[in-house]
Amino acid sequence: MGRRPARCYRYCKNKPYPKSRYNRGVPDPRIRIYDLGRKKASVDDFPLCVHLVSMEHEQLSSEALEAGRIAANKYMVKTAGKDAFHMRVRVHPFHVVRINKMLSCAGADRLQTGMRKAFGKPAGVVARVNIGQIVFSIRSREANKAAVIEALRRSKYKFPGKQKIVVSRKWGFTDLTQEDFIKARREGTVHHDGNHIKYVPNKGTLENYFEASRKARAA
Repeated sequence: MGRRPARCYRYCKNKPYPKSRYNRGVPDPRIRIYDLGRKKASVDDFPLCVHLVSMEHEQLSSEALEAGRIAANKYMVKTAGKDAFHMRVRVHPFHVVRINKMLSCAGADRLQTGMRKAFGKPAGVVARVNIGQIVFSIRSREANKAAVIEALRRSKYKFPGKQKIVVSRKWGFTDLTQEDFIKARREGTVHHDGNHIKYVPNKGTLENYFEASRKARAA
């Protein structure tokens, strides 16, 4: 028996049902990689950030997330290059969906139980997303803006429901707008910490403050 179509598991009808010691025998999610591209790029390298935002309260299967990830990654590598972006999958498939398997062989009607004991066996995992929740994020340079939008547009076709592509006003994956980030870097109140930032503390010992200020100026 093959997989059921995703329309069977599209809606968030039941309570969350994660893998646990009570819920055993759950198949592994199809998606394994959640960060791809140039993951270790400094926060200064990629100011542009574009999001794929879900506009429905629904469930996205791990197979659909993997297909969308591959579609976006393939287009970005082909057009911009594998070191020109950093993509992040923002949802994780934790919810287990079940199937009440029916026999389809000859004489099955004598063996089947119908709706008796109909609590099914684990069939796969899905991510539950809300309206306005981010599914994918890509950070890159401003020159690659058209390629990033096209990559996310292609990945939309792998998902049910409605999604929107939103160009963020934030700098990369940080929580500062582009204007505030440039101002903070000029004033030395933040310093880069890998692909994110750290704030220079205004509390604590003087030694910690001077050390953080020195890092901010050096960066």
